[in-house]
Amino acid sequence: MFLEKLLPGSSLQYTGSRWSFWFFALVTLTSTARSFVHLLAPDGGAGTIAHIALDVAGGPNIIAVFSQWGASQLVLACVQWAVLLRYRFLVPAMLALLAIEQLLRFAAGQLKPLQVESAPPGAYGTYVILVLSLIFLVLSLRQESR
Repeated sequence: MFLEKLLPGSSLQYTGSRWSFWFFALVTLTSTARSFVHLLAPDGGAGTIAHIALDVAGGPNIIAVFSQWGASQLVLACVQWAVLLRYRFLVPAMLALLAIEQLLRFAAGQLKPLQVESAPPGAYGTYVILVLSLIFLVLSLRQESR
């Protein structure tokens, strides 16, 4: 009863591409895993994944920020799960937000680039996810015959 009040059902249906739905499901799984890594890993993924030097003044603060980022990412992942499981008609909107997020990540990287020896996965993933999210957004807006 509480869940029904918190997340009421909807009669709206998702009619877009199944490929777009499954791409969004993969993004959701990845987002969930990424959020737990940033939240729970001893270094928040800052050193082991992003290759950020942590043996500098403020290193513990970098780890703390990564962990807090993981908490924020987990909130977004919960919204993504709600869309997958209950509000599938919002898949196109979520794909649009994913594309906007990638554009903003790119802009932030240009304005304030990381100073690391090797680029973190997100440096390249941003370009791939941007292109894929736009392709699957277009497909999600087309009505698929079932």
